[in-house]
Amino acid sequence: MKLIRNIFLVAILVALQSCNTSESSKNVSEVSISNTFLERVEPPNWFVDFKNTSLQLLVKEESIGNATPTISYAGVTIKKVNKAKSKNYLFIDLDIDKNTKPGKFDIVFKFENGSKKTHTYELKSRVKAAEDFIGFNNSDAIYLITPDRFANADASNDINKNLHETTIDRSHGYKRHGGDIQGITNHLDYIENLGFTSVWPTPVLENNMYNGSYHGYAITDYYKVDPRFGNLSDYKKLADELRKRGMKLIMDQVANHCGLEHWWMKDLPFEDWVNNQKNYEENIENWNNKTNINSNHRRTTNQDSYASESDRKGNNEGWFVSTMPDLNQRNPYLAKYIIQNSIWWIETLGLGGIRQDTYPYPDKDFMSDWAGAIMYEYPNFSIVGEEWSYNPLLVGYWQKGAKNKDGYESNLKSTMDFPMQKAIIEGINEEESWDKGLVKLYEGLANDFYYASPKDIMVFLDNHDKSRLFTEVQEDVVKAKMALSYMLMLPRIPQIYYGTEILMNDTAKPGDHGLIRTDFPGGFKDDAINAFTKEGLSEEQKSMQNFVKAILNYRKNSDAIKQGKTLHFAPYKGTYFLFRIYNDEVVVHIINKNKSSISLDLNRFKEVGLEGKKFKNLITGESFIWNDVIELSEKGSTILTTKL
Repeated sequence: MKLIRNIFLVAILVALQSCNTSESSKNVSEVSISNTFLERVEPPNWFVDFKNTSLQLLVKEESIGNATPTISYAGVTIKKVNKAKSKNYLFIDLDIDKNTKPGKFDIVFKFENGSKKTHTYELKSRVKAAEDFIGFNNSDAIYLITPDRFANADASNDINKNLHETTIDRSHGYKRHGGDIQGITNHLDYIENLGFTSVWPTPVLENNMYNGSYHGYAITDYYKVDPRFGNLSDYKKLADELRKRGMKLIMDQVANHCGLEHWWMKDLPFEDWVNNQKNYEENIENWNNKTNINSNHRRTTNQDSYASESDRKGNNEGWFVSTMPDLNQRNPYLAKYIIQNSIWWIETLGLGGIRQDTYPYPDKDFMSDWAGAIMYEYPNFSIVGEEWSYNPLLVGYWQKGAKNKDGYESNLKSTMDFPMQKAIIEGINEEESWDKGLVKLYEGLANDFYYASPKDIMVFLDNHDKSRLFTEVQEDVVKAKMALSYMLMLPRIPQIYYGTEILMNDTAKPGDHGLIRTDFPGGFKDDAINAFTKEGLSEEQKSMQNFVKAILNYRKNSDAIKQGKTLHFAPYKGTYFLFRIYNDEVVVHIINKNKSSISLDLNRFKEVGLEGKKFKNLITGESFIWNDVIELSEKGSTILTTKL
């Protein structure tokens, strides 16, 4: 029987091979590709019931430019088929009617020679209503994490032989250490108990570069999680676990540039997909040694009415570095690609916000369109843009509602408060004088008159690019507590970098990114110290950890801090008083830089109307009656609250 069956199968194969009619060839071709997926169709799926009913598919497949696509699915219409310069791309404009049902359908590509290829595409239901995507706000406290350095939950994904970089070396600041998405998920109890309400990991999408891309900002596939961090299921699980706790996931995105090893760099669809593309293509063989990337990093050219055109182009079109091609958002297909990618991730993960990297570098009109498109679909969402400037005028320019002289409207809800970060660090460190010390904090907060919405600005003291707080204050625990507690009292959205709560530092080489992004103790196998359990921490580290926990957990339920009136008094005798007031809740933050005990007359603050009110010290629990005098016995910060 076995012999007969084999003879029968051979006969069938011979019959198929010998069939030479055009109809038979056509049938064989259709059978062979009926379940075949193309090299790339992006977005890989979409969703029904958006306000904007248009969708543009990027299709990548050998010679696909010679094909004509057809779709037969109720509610889905091909409006236009756009060819690229490369014959290996098509851009298909679809309209998805508001009444379209979720489901799968085939896109059939018919080639000039009569052959066909088929790709099955899916439209999914949206997980929740658009208005239910609630973004981060000033009631939140954000924990910023560099995933590679936080916790390694799955050692099996540390090395992937299919990617360029295949080493793990925890002793090297610029190599991969093995942290992953599951490592964050495993320690959400720790993050939540500290009082954080949102988590912002630096990018976890594929960075298939040869070295130094553990940070995630050289993306080589905008729709794929880097397998060394996990997979899409792991990413979704992190988002789901945060939601279960009433917490939010903020995604770090990069619209300005990609990684040099991005898949499209081997076959760019248009001649202007990236900026300075001709220069790159003419020197591609020696590009790693090339320094002329036409970049000047002059971000003020976005606002400067006197700026030369060459300087503007140097900022907006120059490559960030030679390994990060600068994307040309003026190309309408790339612009659409980036916008759809952001919306896809919001919908796929149920995001609670986006942090957009290097905000002033891309084309600013595109950035307005990008933020506008997202906020149009998700009116309660939040986006924060990185403007690394210490000038409040520049930071304020990018916030929605700013009264800009050039009429520019960014549609961007939040910007990052680099000016306040600098003011706090300098003010805490400096000796007191009429123009130094605490007056820097006071004047820094006074700049709020300029901002369209100060409470929607994200404030921080350190991050993945700047020296650690503990290093910045010369490893002085008291100074670190003064700076951090003041920041957490401000009408702002606070962000704290992982490890700041245990006094992590980069003192050995301030500013070195490898040290700034040091491994979190306890996140890796055989760590001698475990900050998650406090095992091995010094008393100072435990004290700081408890300090952060006390303030953040109070802040969660404080209407005064989240939405109260802000009132402050000019620094006096080495002290600075800040009040947050909402109905019967009053929070008083006091910074005292005097090394010895000092008594202060409280009549100076009479306008606040606190006479006879009972306060509790948020950290020590001690009671205090607001009468004539307050005695500050030592240098540091004091937080008083009427909420007993």
